[in-house]
Amino acid sequence: MTPEGLVRHLLREHPGRVAVLSSFGAEAAVLLHLVAGIDRAMPVLFLETGKHFPETLAYRAALASRLGLRDVRDLLPDPALLAGLDPDGTLWSRAPDQCCALRKVFPLDAALEGFDVLLDGRKRHHGAERTALQAVRQEDGKLRVSPLALWDSVHIAAYRAEHDLPDHPLFARGYASIGCAPCTSPTRPGEPPRAGRWRGTGKTECGIHHTPSRNDNNKALT
Repeated sequence: MTPEGLVRHLLREHPGRVAVLSSFGAEAAVLLHLVAGIDRAMPVLFLETGKHFPETLAYRAALASRLGLRDVRDLLPDPALLAGLDPDGTLWSRAPDQCCALRKVFPLDAALEGFDVLLDGRKRHHGAERTALQAVRQEDGKLRVSPLALWDSVHIAAYRAEHDLPDHPLFARGYASIGCAPCTSPTRPGEPPRAGRWRGTGKTECGIHHTPSRNDNNKALT
């Protein structure tokens, strides 16, 4: 089944219960373009951590407008938790797992109560924990689906060129994977796409996906 065919199938089987998670990062335009071509009203969930690059926020607005996305939702961390656990906004520097749990994992978990299926843009070519990524997985009673799991960087670039999709402003500056500003750096030649995320810490995932990192993050704030 093609990525487009998979998304159409899921929408038929789970009407009104499918959302797409997007970071509006380096490769986000491809999945969002595919989704917009099927249903522009599909909810798009964006984790507004309060730590994004200004370029990401500008790109989010421009891309949503360009594609005609009608329901982009900002998922925000709980203000009371922020005040109690990260009052000065520097938790990322001393406990990145806890910061990810506070600003990403908990807000996403709360938002997923109304959905059966969550699409995401993860791909095997990203490496690390994603190397053996399955396109469709059952996690905590929900379907987690990566329609582009088998696409490599060449396929992604060809699709972007074919549809004249705008790049993230930081992509040309060497950012092959883009997350929160304090924890993202440019990728050096020859490095895997996500090498610039949490550089030097051994951390490779933020925890919003069902991985060992997610389990560690959930425990960190309990």
